[in-house]
Amino acid sequence: MRGLILDFGGVLAGPGTEPRALWTIVAELRSRGVRTAILSNDPGGAGPGARALRRLRTDRMVDEVVLSGDVGVAKPDAASYLLVAQRLALEPSQCVFVDDLVVNVRGAAAVGMVGVHHHVPRAAREELAVLFNIGVASEDADGIEGGASQ
Repeated sequence: MRGLILDFGGVLAGPGTEPRALWTIVAELRSRGVRTAILSNDPGGAGPGARALRRLRTDRMVDEVVLSGDVGVAKPDAASYLLVAQRLALEPSQCVFVDDLVVNVRGAAAVGMVGVHHHVPRAAREELAVLFNIGVASEDADGIEGGASQ
């Protein structure tokens, strides 16, 4: 796999998420040349939420940020997944897509991406570890997460 595409809300932010562990995985993958993106159904525009999401690209946390409000197409429309793959210069079959909503994971799979349903953070991290051949972040007794390693 050469690309990792993540939803933001419900995967990297919000209740039931473990953003620190996932950002560690994203950084590890980027260091290995894996292309990364955020694909969000955010309304885009000039709002503070959209600006914060776009800053993830500016701050080099990910390679691309695609907001449905900016591009006029939203998940689970096939065009949204195809657009982000195109922006990463990858075929959909080279991409893994992670989302907390099953309908969006199914939409990604329908265009040829590998879909990961983020309903249990540790399970999603373990699935990414298998797909990208990396170690997974673990939690110690205090709930502090460790980094991904090979």
